[in-house]
Amino acid sequence: METEGMKMLAMALAIGLGAFGPAIGIGLIGKGALEALGRNPEAAAKIQSLAILAIAFAEAVAIYALVIAFIIGFVL
Repeated sequence: METEGMKMLAMALAIGLGAFGPAIGIGLIGKGALEALGRNPEAAAKIQSLAILAIAFAEAVAIYALVIAFIIGFVL
């Protein structure tokens, strides 16, 4: 396989595998937030703000994977 093809494969694997974990984490955060809202609807504002914060932290890992994919593709 040529060098350019290997770079594209490495980029695809980096972002694909790097986004897999955060996607599962965001789903679990959403599930937990909805379960908490079902048990205590009065705490909606606090649950929502904490869920959004947790989702932002999980999404940061996917952004790091995207940056690594770009570094593989355009710098190396």
